[in-house]
Amino acid sequence: MKLLIVGYGRMGRLVEELAVAQGHQVTGRIDVDAGDWSVPADVAIDFSTAEALARNFPRYLERALPVVIGTTGWAERAADYQATAGRAGIGVVASANFSVGVNLFQMIVAEAARLMEAHPQFGSWIHEAHHAAKRDAPSGTALLLRDAMTAAGFTRPIDVSSTRAGAIPGIHTIGFDAASDTIELTHTARDRRGFAGGALLAADWVRGRRGWFTMADVLRTS
Repeated sequence: MKLLIVGYGRMGRLVEELAVAQGHQVTGRIDVDAGDWSVPADVAIDFSTAEALARNFPRYLERALPVVIGTTGWAERAADYQATAGRAGIGVVASANFSVGVNLFQMIVAEAARLMEAHPQFGSWIHEAHHAAKRDAPSGTALLLRDAMTAAGFTRPIDVSSTRAGAIPGIHTIGFDAASDTIELTHTARDRRGFAGGALLAADWVRGRRGWFTMADVLRTS
């Protein structure tokens, strides 16, 4: 698989490291308006920023280049991106978190929320903790989990809070609390390799596909 890596920060470099180890070829790297967009590529993997994605996305459309998007913070543009991708006939896998473990955790959380809806004595919360340099708070993953809970039928308020400190790779806790007991579900990321590995899995999966997909689609049909 020939890959174009867009956004060459920590995640971009880790994607390249794992890609090479798996036998893929990185044909180009784009970062802060530097790099060659004309290189041959089967799929782009974008871990840039929301602002950069607004400039990058038209290039994917022009090239009819499938793309895996791990960038967050662009929810207000999502409908437009989906519509234009549909007209261009390209495949897009977009997720706030490409970790296989996190996406399986999301499915577990959704089922817990579905069960808890019938028990109004339980209130709910989400707490997430990340390294001090992470820009968005709450994280895209926390919002993904919240949306999964509401989509599963949980109608009560869900309090969402964040911590930014040190070098924490990522911890997400879902809690349900009543007068007599508390239930907590936690996913802890020990490093970022799970995110990069999931992005490569999605890149391989989206080749030859058209449409807008999530990591859940990748896991259900891999």
